[in-house]
Amino acid sequence: MSQKVNVLLVDDHAVVRAGYKTYLSLSENIGQIYEADRGETACQLYNQHQPDLVVLDLSMPGIGGFETIRRLISRDPHAKILVFSIHNELVYVTRALKAGAKGYITKNSVPETLITAVGKIAQGGTFVDPELAQQLAATMTSGLDDSEKIKLLSPREFDVFCLLANGYTTHKAAEKLCLSYKTVCNHGTAIKEKLGVATIAELTLLATRQGLIGAQDMVQ
Repeated sequence: MSQKVNVLLVDDHAVVRAGYKTYLSLSENIGQIYEADRGETACQLYNQHQPDLVVLDLSMPGIGGFETIRRLISRDPHAKILVFSIHNELVYVTRALKAGAKGYITKNSVPETLITAVGKIAQGGTFVDPELAQQLAATMTSGLDDSEKIKLLSPREFDVFCLLANGYTTHKAAEKLCLSYKTVCNHGTAIKEKLGVATIAELTLLATRQGLIGAQDMVQ
């Protein structure tokens, strides 16, 4: 890279951000590093500083990671976003890339992977963790009906889906997402229609098949 890359680091855990910031700072190609603890702040800082690249977690309070990607891309179609998440299920990868992210790596990756991904995306390329990329390629023609249905959910519907599938009541889901009870009810109805299920039990079964049980952590 001919010039330093300014990075916006978005993660709701201060200790985690500090670790990533320290490691990124070791690279001579990294310039200014800005920090945000949630999507709303990330959008504000992006407008203010126009960083070259955003390193974004998915598990955040407020609007969450997927909606943050959508908003950033809506404001700047050329925004370069790298998702850095604990989630290694393909449904997260495909949704992130579909939303506009240029790359996806997991927090289980070796530290060097983060630098490699940042470098490739900053130069206009894309980067997906090699193991995840192989899995994606293997499922391209496998006809995963449930996975395709889940892709139809909006970012907020996906958050509600994960919570309901993991045993949250409508009231508890509304409280966690800072939404009204009626809004979550409406989302629940839309989710069932899009997924072709009639009950929470069926919804939970579908989530289990897709490896999404435990995914309530994503919307913390």
